[in-house]
Amino acid sequence: MKPIQVGLLGLGTVGGGVYEVLRRNQEEIARRAGRGIEVAMVSRRDTAKAKAVVGDTARVVADPREIVRDPGVEIVVELIGGYELARELVLEAIAHGKHVVTANKALLAVHGTEIFEAAHRHGVMVAFEASVAGGIPIIKALREGLTANRIQWIAGIINGTTNFILSEMRD
Repeated sequence: MKPIQVGLLGLGTVGGGVYEVLRRNQEEIARRAGRGIEVAMVSRRDTAKAKAVVGDTARVVADPREIVRDPGVEIVVELIGGYELARELVLEAIAHGKHVVTANKALLAVHGTEIFEAAHRHGVMVAFEASVAGGIPIIKALREGLTANRIQWIAGIINGTTNFILSEMRD
């Protein structure tokens, strides 16, 4: 079966890390998911820096719109941050029938309702667990593992920055 084709919007520090994790763990992902994953395209304004990271393993473009419009890309990973350009790109990717992954808290806080409604209309998923609770895998656990339970409340410090500050104060 052909690997899932992924496009990365942004290849800075976080994007480079995502690229490396996906590349390094390709075999394990394929084993667990039953289908491989391949980073097909990446976007970064400085294409020379992007090419230094990915070599010729992925197509490098300066304009992220090329990724969201490419019919071969199935999943778009938004790694550019902010919320206006990110919103435009995510909504366009959704309109083109692509699933989206983001860890962008600002984007979801400001435009989450609009993005999730668009995803619902177009029958695609928006994965955002990395933007919640410092990346703790809580959303999937609540949605899938605890669906038969009636959760009344959750308590804890679920903001990574606050947790860091309080831990430093304690120490």
